[in-house]
Amino acid sequence: MSEAATQGRFCIDLPNSDAATALSGPGQSILHKLESLTGASFAMRGLQLEIKGNSHQLERAAAIVELVRPIWQDGQIVSVVDLHAAIGALDKGKKNDHAKSTNQVLARTQRGNLLRPRTIRQKNYVEAMEKNDLTFALGPAGTGKTFLATVLAVRMLTERKIDKIILTRPAVEAGERLGFLPGDLQQKVDPYLRPLYDALHSLLGQEKTNMLIEKNIIEVAPLAYMRGRTLEESFVILDEAQNTTPAQMRMVLTRLGERSRMVVTGDITQVDLPFGQLSGLVEAADLLEKVDGISVCRLTSADVVRHPLVQSVVDAYAELDKNR
Repeated sequence: MSEAATQGRFCIDLPNSDAATALSGPGQSILHKLESLTGASFAMRGLQLEIKGNSHQLERAAAIVELVRPIWQDGQIVSVVDLHAAIGALDKGKKNDHAKSTNQVLARTQRGNLLRPRTIRQKNYVEAMEKNDLTFALGPAGTGKTFLATVLAVRMLTERKIDKIILTRPAVEAGERLGFLPGDLQQKVDPYLRPLYDALHSLLGQEKTNMLIEKNIIEVAPLAYMRGRTLEESFVILDEAQNTTPAQMRMVLTRLGERSRMVVTGDITQVDLPFGQLSGLVEAADLLEKVDGISVCRLTSADVVRHPLVQSVVDAYAELDKNR
């Protein structure tokens, strides 16, 4: 790649048309967003990106484009979320840490999209899951807590490091009493585990996911059905753990068997337990945070990787809760 810079103008050569399309975005929406974020002007001329502006604008614009280079260079569409994550790292002086996260490819979806940690805290979360047998992930909706855990579980299953994936979640809305719902156990608990299914389908495809469930290689069950078991050679994901009681949390944590890994995820701002009931997730995270072999990762609104408005919604409600 050759780069040239002159007074008020900076050019970056792109490797191919896929990279140019990925960086431009649909209808050049990403270039327009870069203009609004930096004040510089962007123009794609064949396989060359031309940036114009004053020296500060050029420096900032070029730095952002470089931070998202691993994405567009692979022909993957750059998103607005990617831009905001890059800017956040740049403003906090963590450019090098962010570059490491965008260079880390975790998996490829059925549609061919490469999955990476998109923020520094997400990268730290992935590393914590890889290193520790028990990891807690606390954070608001949209921060990738459940999805990243599922990605790692599927990867470990594919690499034969585990024999089974176990997905569980407290069915608070049904008070853990699922008997009145129609169908068998699978059908009763399915509505509560939809986010986990969505993640599996994107990674494995619906047909393979269903086949693995039928073979009991992927097990989906309500939290109440974990009692009395020892979960060996498994990757266990306890989702929506803010809705566990302390007794339920203690029960599931003590199910962990040999050669197994457990990830416990939840959003402590969305507790649906009866008023005055302590969340088992809050208690466990505080109690176990300094125990060797256990990691507690705390994600924030800055790690939201859904629609950019979700971050604003999370921040607005956090401010409301603070002032109540």
